[in-house]
Amino acid sequence: MENRFHVNTPLLESSSMSKRLGTAVYLKMENSQPSGSFKIRGIGHLCQQLARQSRGVVCSSGGNAGMAAAYVARKLGVPATIVVPSSSPPLVVQKLQDEGATVKIIGKVWDDANAEALSLAEAEGLTYVPPFDHPLLWQGHASVMSEVAASLGPGVKPGAVLLSVGGGGLLCGVVQGLKDAGWMNVPIVAMETVGADCFNAAVKAGRLVTLDDITSEAKCLGAKTVCRRAFEYSRCSELDIISELVTDQQALHAVQTFLDEERVLVEMACGAALAAVYSGLIRRLQDEGRLTLSGPLLVIVCGGSSINMEQLANLKHKLQA
Repeated sequence: MENRFHVNTPLLESSSMSKRLGTAVYLKMENSQPSGSFKIRGIGHLCQQLARQSRGVVCSSGGNAGMAAAYVARKLGVPATIVVPSSSPPLVVQKLQDEGATVKIIGKVWDDANAEALSLAEAEGLTYVPPFDHPLLWQGHASVMSEVAASLGPGVKPGAVLLSVGGGGLLCGVVQGLKDAGWMNVPIVAMETVGADCFNAAVKAGRLVTLDDITSEAKCLGAKTVCRRAFEYSRCSELDIISELVTDQQALHAVQTFLDEERVLVEMACGAALAAVYSGLIRRLQDEGRLTLSGPLLVIVCGGSSINMEQLANLKHKLQA
């Protein structure tokens, strides 16, 4: 029996979001995981399988995967090295160090940090923990949907699942979870911000696309190429995956509204999903006939460790200038 590092998170009905949408909205509160985001599900599962006898783990991360890897490594009693790009807020570096990890700051974007993590794993015989592209991660993330199924009870299924896409790990886990629950026909609304839109770019081009740069402030969505499995799912005729974008301003507005209405502070990457409700995008998809909600809208509140009031003030200053 494997130790679980993640907790069973609350599934809450949001009266204010439900009122906005005219249909029930449920929030899966992954922000309440010990590491601050859903990432601990997959990373806990992967480390359980691969890192028990390890000399240490190394993970490349803009924040949340690193936080999860550092937490799990501490619980397993193995050393953790987290490689972050220079775009990661000092707050994240501090949190990682507080968790007992060694932090290396390499390159400008995640892809640079990842190249360093891979070479460290090779040189020092460490277990490489990928932030989003591994079947064990997806298997771990799928547990989010089995919890939802248990909470909703027999005979009730979501009308749609709303989530954010960075590298595609959560999306792959949710698809896996929908398969396990027998809910393959539940549509997924996959949200990104303009400037961190590797999934949307791939969907539009019909092939994997590598972005030139990450220009969005939602740094935790900052992979330049989405994982191949997520792209393959977007082409699968059995699945209905709707890829949409919001601006940084819309994502930030969603973060602020969510803080006001639900009393919870999440990061911009999570704001991308919330913005689909607050900006009227879900309503528009319904009006256009692209989305029919035959049950409650399930919003995965993926959380995020790279936000505090100071960071929020910085974002407001940057994006409203």
